[in-house]
Amino acid sequence: MKQKNYILSVILILTIGSLQAQKKPLQLEDYGKWSRITSTTASPNGNWFAYGLRPNGGDDTLHIKAVQSGEIKKIPYGSSPSFTKNSNFIAYFTSPNKEETEKLKKAKKPVSQTAHVMNLNSEEKFDVERANKMSFSNDGKYWTVLKNKPENAKSEVRGADLVLYDLSNKVVTTLGNVVEYSFNQKSSHLAYIVDAEDQIGNGVFLLDLKNMSTKNLDSDKAMYQSLTWDDGQSKKSEWASKGNQLAVLKGNKVDTLLQQPNSLLIFSELDNSMKKQVLKDSSTGFPSEFIISDKGRLSFSKDGKTVNLAIKEQETKLKMSKDTVANVDVWHWKDDNIQSVQIVRANRDKNFTYSASYHIKEDKFVRLSDESIKYVSESKHPKYRIGRDDNPYLSDVNWGISPADLYRVDISTGEKKKIEELVTRTLGDSPDGKYYLYQKDTALIVYDVDADKRTNISKNASVIFMDMEHPYPHENPPFGLAGWSKDGKSVIVNHKYDLWMLALDGSKAENITKIGNDQEIRFRHVNLDPEEDWIDTKKPLLLTAYGEWTKKEGFYSLSIGSQPKAIVYEDFSYGRPMKAESADKLFFTKQTFVDFPDYYVTNTDFSNQKRITDANPQQSEYAWGKRKLVDFTDGRGNKLQGTMTLPADYEEGKAYPTIIYFYETMSERHHQYSMPVYDDRPHFSTYASNGYVIFMPDIVFEEGKPGTSSLDVITSAAKELIKLGYADKDNIGLQGHSWSGYQTSFILTQTDMFKCIVTGAPPTNLESFYNNIYGSSGTVHHGIMEIGQVRMGYGVTPWTHREIYQRENPMHHIPNIKTPFLILHGTADGAVDWSQGLELYNAARRMGKEVIFLSYPNEGHHLANEANQKDFQRRMKEYFDYHLMAKPAPEWMEKGIPQLKKLYNKAD
Repeated sequence: MKQKNYILSVILILTIGSLQAQKKPLQLEDYGKWSRITSTTASPNGNWFAYGLRPNGGDDTLHIKAVQSGEIKKIPYGSSPSFTKNSNFIAYFTSPNKEETEKLKKAKKPVSQTAHVMNLNSEEKFDVERANKMSFSNDGKYWTVLKNKPENAKSEVRGADLVLYDLSNKVVTTLGNVVEYSFNQKSSHLAYIVDAEDQIGNGVFLLDLKNMSTKNLDSDKAMYQSLTWDDGQSKKSEWASKGNQLAVLKGNKVDTLLQQPNSLLIFSELDNSMKKQVLKDSSTGFPSEFIISDKGRLSFSKDGKTVNLAIKEQETKLKMSKDTVANVDVWHWKDDNIQSVQIVRANRDKNFTYSASYHIKEDKFVRLSDESIKYVSESKHPKYRIGRDDNPYLSDVNWGISPADLYRVDISTGEKKKIEELVTRTLGDSPDGKYYLYQKDTALIVYDVDADKRTNISKNASVIFMDMEHPYPHENPPFGLAGWSKDGKSVIVNHKYDLWMLALDGSKAENITKIGNDQEIRFRHVNLDPEEDWIDTKKPLLLTAYGEWTKKEGFYSLSIGSQPKAIVYEDFSYGRPMKAESADKLFFTKQTFVDFPDYYVTNTDFSNQKRITDANPQQSEYAWGKRKLVDFTDGRGNKLQGTMTLPADYEEGKAYPTIIYFYETMSERHHQYSMPVYDDRPHFSTYASNGYVIFMPDIVFEEGKPGTSSLDVITSAAKELIKLGYADKDNIGLQGHSWSGYQTSFILTQTDMFKCIVTGAPPTNLESFYNNIYGSSGTVHHGIMEIGQVRMGYGVTPWTHREIYQRENPMHHIPNIKTPFLILHGTADGAVDWSQGLELYNAARRMGKEVIFLSYPNEGHHLANEANQKDFQRRMKEYFDYHLMAKPAPEWMEKGIPQLKKLYNKAD
């Protein structure tokens, strides 16, 4: 019997090995077969699931799937699906394919899309061409499509046809010259703005959907915009009592003025005798030289008694020729923000507005924000808002923090009262706006807005809620907010692993998940109902769960007072579940390195999970690797972990060519699927399929030692892989991009342990990088260098601590380089200036080092052009294959490519 079992085992092993050997290694040419899932949405009853499949480099195909039967309707080039609330209809767009789109763009012709609505029961369709946007009424009776204006329309005309389709009676109503429209939430009325040629017929109109009668609310030769209902942010339970007020802006451009003067129109009691109120910039209390601005948003307060609006300084247009004016930027040491920041933010700052409120019943205007307190948040509190003054703390060194003084702002008077000085971390207000939560020092403080009272609600906890393991040397952040209890007595906050319930009066602090810290499982609350702003502590709570060292994920149920109970907890990575609006059905993804994140459907207890998408069935044809967690210790004694990808044909005890890919914390990617896509990163599915081991370790950095910390961890990780027999000690390579581009560049100068190194967009000279500009934001790198990712320490500059900078600076160690390396950089990089890659190349070339610089003109921090992405993927793999697998070197590696032989320059 034993002999028989042994023979069967041998046969099974040989069969599996044979099947694995028959599978193809994944190559760049195969990437086009892989698709990602886009535009997912479920019907409210959970019976239908719509999603797009987008192949690499290809066009979307919309899939509309019947969940129960599995039947699928495929719509080529379909996108943006949405269902009616009654789940009877679906709407979507179709557009020309990519090839046709490019032809139209080159011919300077418009690329139009068509809107479609389909009856899910009969598959009857109605289409509208030249569609701009579409929407359903909440009651599921109507579908609207706003068309693009005709090509021959005057450029100043904004309006186009609005198609209103009665879904039950199949009746079409067309409203002409519409520029904005909106249903109220209860679907009793449709409001719209007309903007026609020569402004004839312009106005605000209201269509009563019960009898299809239209009411002209206001008309004039003027521009109307910013149409806003009073129920725009309301919950379903509030719909019946709202949707009876409208606000809109009315004005006209003035040639001599920079800003358009506007009036605010408010229409109330729409169901009865309509009442109109007007706020003008000449009204009592309105600041002189200001206008009501169309550059901010309008909104009603929760109680409908006030309208939030934006105001802006008026300016006179200057008429002058640019040929007569000097073009100079004056960089001054007293500037709040340096000129590069001002240049990047010019449009934002030009459109900046101050907030104000209009009290409808009292016909009263109140300004809320000003030059000192520029930011006043919206809130559901009927009387107060929270304002921020960051002026005292503006600094080039701010990175990852936004210090400010906090104020309570009275919306009825504009009075401002300081709450707290120098607050760096805030967690926001309660859903009703009565409380505001923030971190001060190591405490969590709740501010009672009505009582003007601050309470330390964390004082009775046995822990502090500041993340003391936060990796950057600035004020550590809190772990975050789970939510506010429905009884109004507590707030639930996150700790490292557990959830704590803190009484708002500061009297009690309770660990409600209990087991997280002991079992090193991170629990976080999940809200499945977007209509619910509060946490009902009398009902079971749904929690996500993540195992710190096991990497298991899943969901637990928590009844407060008891320990959490596992619903599902396994070796997968779960996506955030999406609940069908009116059914006990959840839609979610789960993935591993081997399993693409397809969608599944289940109920709220996660039983009987059913996969409903199969995006990449072709994967079964290819050799694929598998993942394994590896624990190791660095030279400083830090206990660390990494995730290792084994080759598809892995043989126990055999050492393989190895690539170490790293950044900061990487082991949480253990169950992440390796999607073959066109970009500038190594795809572990490809490298494992072709015989490589890939390792992604976690890194712990010491302040002031960014390079030496990384060197310690990466060499320790490599030694562990060699000791365990996975890595071939003579064939280990490194790859890193951006921040890890710096790390790879530094390691390059410190050891010859690695056979080759590929570094992308690397900061290479810490001293020049310190004073470089982050092109995308215009900010100087002082912040990221001192208190951000580089972690040199606050006040640690190249002049105060030169020895530290030289020790950690790759450019100071160029003569030590013994390893061949490849640099990737885009010339238009907005994060790490291209000159950083160039400095490393020039210095290494001057010292006779083996270096190749792949410079991509007009590319940013990551390659965006598909041809360039493919090019780098091919060259990077050829580079690793040559150095780590002894494959023949391609000609570009042997001789380079002279500029006159560059293929791109020969193309049309």
